[in-house]
Amino acid sequence: MENHFYPKKQGLYDPAFEHDSCGVGFVAHLKGKKSHKIICDGIQILENLTHRGATGSDPLTGDGAGILIQMPDAFLRKECTKININLPPEGDYAIGNVFLPHILFPRNTVKKWFSQVVKEEGQEFLGWRDVPCDNKQIGRVAASAEPTIRQVIIGRGKGTSREAFDRKLYVIRKILHNKVWGSSLSQ
Repeated sequence: MENHFYPKKQGLYDPAFEHDSCGVGFVAHLKGKKSHKIICDGIQILENLTHRGATGSDPLTGDGAGILIQMPDAFLRKECTKININLPPEGDYAIGNVFLPHILFPRNTVKKWFSQVVKEEGQEFLGWRDVPCDNKQIGRVAASAEPTIRQVIIGRGKGTSREAFDRKLYVIRKILHNKVWGSSLSQ
């Protein structure tokens, strides 16, 4: 069925790549202030978007909808102290959520690659944080493919500006993505 609402294909534009952003909500403080209320409002939006729970034969397996928040520096500082990681000043570190294989050998291989690539890119590998997960409510399909979730903690390298640090993080992510997908671990 042809859509008459979009312009015709021309140059790099192709209407076939158009899609809705169904189920997107946005909550923010206009002055960038962090608050628990913003988190609660974000969760309320998710609860109101029940149609986002795209389910199949297993009604307990949804599409992984979630919320994206600012870095909670005070919380992360407290958590990292518990695992003997001394965080640099706010803005001089990054934390990434990583979905790792459940099997120990490939998981340790990927973790080793992270450490190597971060160092090769001139940044400081600070460590890993276990992410508390409660999987009691997930469906059978989701449970069968549930990854081990960890947070990688990376410090800004000496002589790297904050702007360059953001770019380095992107490069690190792309290198690791290609390394994993190009290996036998991508299954």
